[in-house]
Amino acid sequence: MKNLEKYRSLLDGEVDGLLLTSRYSRHYGAEFDIAEGVAIVTKAGCRYFTDSRYIESAQNNIKDFEVLDVHQGCGYFQRLNDAIADFGVTALGYEENYLTVAELMGYEKNLNAKLVPYNKEISGFRGVKEEWELSLMRKAQTITDKAFSEVLGRIKPGMTELELQAELIYCMYKNGGTGLAFDPIVVSGPNTSLPHGVAGERVIQPGDFVTMDFGASYMGYCSDMTRTVAVGFATEEMKTVYNTVLKAQESAIAATKAGIPGKDIDAVARKVIADAGYGQYFGHGYGHSLGLEIHEAPNVNTGNPNPMPAGAICSAEPGIYLPGKFGVRIEDVTILTEDGCEDITASPKHLIIV
Repeated sequence: MKNLEKYRSLLDGEVDGLLLTSRYSRHYGAEFDIAEGVAIVTKAGCRYFTDSRYIESAQNNIKDFEVLDVHQGCGYFQRLNDAIADFGVTALGYEENYLTVAELMGYEKNLNAKLVPYNKEISGFRGVKEEWELSLMRKAQTITDKAFSEVLGRIKPGMTELELQAELIYCMYKNGGTGLAFDPIVVSGPNTSLPHGVAGERVIQPGDFVTMDFGASYMGYCSDMTRTVAVGFATEEMKTVYNTVLKAQESAIAATKAGIPGKDIDAVARKVIADAGYGQYFGHGYGHSLGLEIHEAPNVNTGNPNPMPAGAICSAEPGIYLPGKFGVRIEDVTILTEDGCEDITASPKHLIIV
């Protein structure tokens, strides 16, 4: 089923139209990415509006939508109201998670239809990926793996975290990335105890752990991986913590399959870390879904009691963070199946000393 038809399947109840304002939902429905625009989906017809910067690309690439431009004499509100009238729309489901208060007030004031919060329904389809989406995500992950392989040879004492971050970004683009899935996390030494630390001027030194959390985007779809490597040498404590995280990740991946609640998969990794005496140092969830966005539902964490669906894709990223000392995180991306999961991350996970 085309993604557009999935959206249309939502139109039998409370709403008879969908207002797609986020880049992600427009991309999903049109199966083509345009930076700016708004789309309306109804059973009677679908229209996609954008301005002169993108109109030629939109008209050449977007199928199943009537593509119209907006300009000073005919803005988004007029285009939308024309569609509302032409298609007989009375209630529009909108993405409340992606609108500012000012934007929502503007739509409420100017559109000739009732607006109904509908973000959960609109984004819900993205929890299970189509095979063509998985193909793009495998490509994104292959690019990310290649970047890691190349950057390993560039890590050395004396370079700063920011310099290493720049090398990592370059390698992702050099190997075919069409964008970054998110701003990379590159931290070293005691900064690795910060799960989402920010690269700075700290100079990498012998005996440091270096954690790199990064991902390329390919045709709008994200990859995500984390590797922690040691520079020069690793102490016995560093090795113990690293191997504990690795065991937690491998145990949870082995337990991952469709039909298992997200919290139960999380519990497998959490138990390994707790049994090793580090339970208080693993604060975040085991994993999250990803796709057009780097964080999507469903999640594999303590807050998700629902069975994970086949075709969901989620990260596998346990960690241990010892404040003021160091931290370790290892992250792969997995695709859930009825029988288990496919780990699409190819980079080695044993402790690498560079």
